[in-house]
Amino acid sequence: MILPKDRDPRFITIRRGGTLTDLDHHLLALWAATCAEHVLPLFESAQPSDSRPRHAIEQARAWARGEITMSQAREAAGHAQAAARVLSGSARQAAFAAGQAAAVAHVAAHELGAAAYAIKAARAAAPEGEDESAGRLECRWQRNQLPDAIRDLVLDDQRLRNDICWSVFDC
Repeated sequence: MILPKDRDPRFITIRRGGTLTDLDHHLLALWAATCAEHVLPLFESAQPSDSRPRHAIEQARAWARGEITMSQAREAAGHAQAAARVLSGSARQAAFAAGQAAAVAHVAAHELGAAAYAIKAARAAAPEGEDESAGRLECRWQRNQLPDAIRDLVLDDQRLRNDICWSVFDC
């Protein structure tokens, strides 16, 4: 479980009583999609004919552009999660990252799920004994992709939820 018991109002949209603007919500979705896409080849090399995770990432971006509804993005998230469930290793983690990215349209706090699963995918793909350094490299790469507008928010979220996200944000 990567979501906290108590929802952080910074990840709840203003219209629902939180402080998250639509612009920042869209930026979170785009960043999550970028994180997931970075490790997507790990899934696609194992399952080249399964387009569900790639479609989920595309839907996350389409939602951020206002081209589809939240429900459509959430549906794509579920399909990517289904693709992950039958696999193991880096392919599984990469598909979960894609599902989490699309789920950001529904719950903004899934942004860390996409990042955490991408880090887990990088770790799982690394040669034996190099998993921790591969995870740290992926984490640093992700942080370099953060837009300035959401950088402090995401870094604070990583600090607060690191323990429930398998401590992958110790980079």
